[in-house]
Amino acid sequence: MTETIRNTINRFATGYVFTTLDFPVDVSKQATVNRILNNMVAAGQIRRLSKGRFYKPQISEFGELQPDIDQVVKDLIEKNGKPVGYITGTTIFNKYGLTSQVPADLQIAVRKEKKPIIRGTYQISFVNQPNTITKENIPILQLLDCLRFFKTIPDTSPEQACQRLIEIFRELDSKQVLATKKLVLKYNPASIALLGAILENACPDEDVSVLFKALNHLSTYKLGICETVLPNCKKWHIINQ
Repeated sequence: MTETIRNTINRFATGYVFTTLDFPVDVSKQATVNRILNNMVAAGQIRRLSKGRFYKPQISEFGELQPDIDQVVKDLIEKNGKPVGYITGTTIFNKYGLTSQVPADLQIAVRKEKKPIIRGTYQISFVNQPNTITKENIPILQLLDCLRFFKTIPDTSPEQACQRLIEIFRELDSKQVLATKKLVLKYNPASIALLGAILENACPDEDVSVLFKALNHLSTYKLGICETVLPNCKKWHIINQ
């Protein structure tokens, strides 16, 4: 069995995260597989990411590399081929050019929040996503999360972050914009207000009345954005504090 396991691992790409279920052996022999894998870890042949999860390390000229983030969290964001979560937080802020900070921790959006866990060098936390998660809407949900967690974007100013978001929304097509207006209605009011104000600037011909009507106009949203960057911020009750 050891030889079978070694041959299977040799076919895995470096950085691929695997478990005992990735090997062609009977379920009743999973404990034996796990023992062999633990022996290989002790021998320095493979690495343990977390309990029951392993990977074949990749060595670069700068040293040993960690698995890609998608590999680290793949079982947390997909079950039986269907998405159950997606990466959000600082990782997405960085992807969209809202911050240059490289995340030390990972945040995953799911329908039902869970307790934080540790995987390798990552502390992974979970946040609630009120919308149904599908492969098609994940990019839009990630973008809307940038509005939802706007005040937590690191290493930037609210004005710089807002300017970048206006640029991003300006590049969306009509179908994507329609999706943002629909999905944001399950977000907090500050996200709805920020989306409405940004769309009025990025897409002047877009009808944002549904967003305006969704707000309580006695409320204000302290996002630290001035009128120089967002000329219509007062209309949307966004204040510079």
